[in-house]
Amino acid sequence: MEVVFSLVSLTVTKALQISGLVDNRNVLRTRKMEEKALEVYDVIRSIRDPEKPSTLEELDVVTEKCVEVRELAEDEYLIIIKFSPTVPHCSLATLIGLCLQVKLQRCLPFKHKVSTRMVTFNKQINDKERVAAAMENPNLREIVEQCVTEPDD
Repeated sequence: MEVVFSLVSLTVTKALQISGLVDNRNVLRTRKMEEKALEVYDVIRSIRDPEKPSTLEELDVVTEKCVEVRELAEDEYLIIIKFSPTVPHCSLATLIGLCLQVKLQRCLPFKHKVSTRMVTFNKQINDKERVAAAMENPNLREIVEQCVTEPDD
């Protein structure tokens, strides 16, 4: 019986390889990650800059290309956001990273981990405990709320 099962399994595998369906699974996985990345971008693009009356998208702080999604496990994803502050040594880059973390935490319907990266990396924005502690500060929480709240259209 095991020999028959092995032969059937081998035959099916070969047929899938010849037909290209094995490659199609990789194509489908890639499309799924691209769709998740667009979903993430749609969430973060409307975050407002802490200093200016513009969104991060309008200032080119975030773009579609800056978002990458990788599958960690079934229905769990790693979101990597590489953002570029408007000036190289932006004093509010950590605050922007905090806004990205909070907005994604609130808005994404799927299980995820977030890694935000900028030109000068600051590991504070990828630490869950520091994000939680920062959000306990009423002044900081108010600024983040102003940045992540969707405008009334």
